[in-house]
Amino acid sequence: MKGDRHGTNRRNVLKGVGVAGAAALAGCVGGGGGGGGNEKADSIDAWSWDVAAKSLKLTAKSYEKQNDATVSVEQIGRSDMKDKYKSKLLAGSGAPTVATMESVDAAAWVDTGGLRDISGWLKKDVKKKFVSGKWGPLTKDGKTYALPWDIGPVGTFYRKDVLDEHDVDLDGVETWDQFVEEGKKLPDDVAMLNIPSNDYDGLWRMQYRQLGGQPFTEDGKIAFDNENSVRVARNLKQLRDAGITASEASWSSPWFSGFKNGTIASLNAGAWMEGTLKAELPDTSGKWRVMKPPAFEKGGGRASNWGGSNLVIADQVSDAKANRGWDFMKHSLANKEQQVKMYREYGIFPAFEPAYESDAFDSGHEFLGGQSAGRMFAEIAPNIPSYRYTTDTPEVTKAINTHFESMMKGKLSPEKAVEKAAKQVADRTDRSLA
Repeated sequence: MKGDRHGTNRRNVLKGVGVAGAAALAGCVGGGGGGGGNEKADSIDAWSWDVAAKSLKLTAKSYEKQNDATVSVEQIGRSDMKDKYKSKLLAGSGAPTVATMESVDAAAWVDTGGLRDISGWLKKDVKKKFVSGKWGPLTKDGKTYALPWDIGPVGTFYRKDVLDEHDVDLDGVETWDQFVEEGKKLPDDVAMLNIPSNDYDGLWRMQYRQLGGQPFTEDGKIAFDNENSVRVARNLKQLRDAGITASEASWSSPWFSGFKNGTIASLNAGAWMEGTLKAELPDTSGKWRVMKPPAFEKGGGRASNWGGSNLVIADQVSDAKANRGWDFMKHSLANKEQQVKMYREYGIFPAFEPAYESDAFDSGHEFLGGQSAGRMFAEIAPNIPSYRYTTDTPEVTKAINTHFESMMKGKLSPEKAVEKAAKQVADRTDRSLA
């Protein structure tokens, strides 16, 4: 997601439980413990990006109406915000009360020692209402450092109008091989899929997780030099060699332009991508559809995750600000009404499972031509394999991107690209190969 500024966390918000229900939820979720006492500051600030920030602005409005407090949400570019926030954690000053943290960054941010443990606020009956796979990266040594916001159940978004024009039919497509064959029906100036050279890692991780792969073992060894990882590498190379892909850098102007003018017909991304496409390419509304991502074989798993954020509190802020930050976080993320509101407006898919009870997930999406994609993603969510992030996850990213680029250029076989990537991570860290 990308953002704005106006709130605190960003993945799961459940509201709509009525006055009595809201009071009961507030009683079991909050009430001090994480911040020391119950005093709450009159104002707090929060950092986020893109539609995540816009979503927090929505929840901040309702929070301010219900509380004598001000929540100022600042929208910063995603990469800039990550760098700026981490530097503030390390410096010990200058951080906002609340900030959005992607799960992929959790290990590194927790390692700074700058995040506040929220365990004292978080009650077990609330914790179990969030998708179980979210908690791993947010927990260390029995302490919890973030409240889950959203997840990114993966779907294949595609321009139905473009595919229909060239008699490409994805309704019966279940596997990547079938996807490739349909893609070959497109003319040379229309790519079926984009494989960006700046994000081989993202595509690899999505498909590797789909196969149940883990980059690290529980004891921290490097564990992705295996057949499932090689299967993903072969698949990406097959897509490129079939001549049905483009290679625009993710999030670049040419990338968005390709989807806008139909020269790139599909992309694999988390459920949150609908909100991004809706915000960035409003003129394409009604022309898109989404399906489960292709499997590696018939009957194979089609559930994976891409992205997902959480809200954190900086340890450097006062207890009064921390208490207010937690109160805002639970309002935004442990509240069905607020979560559904963010989902309806920006497509942010909650990690808070009670939200799935809403008929919003059965409603047709105008942007997707009336398709009710929410229920498909809600069905995918419980089947998403867990995934292990560490402080050396960035090294995996660098290694995959480096050696997969050589593979795409024909300089390395898929087997060698995976082998070299794993060895590079080992060489640059203190970790051994599994």
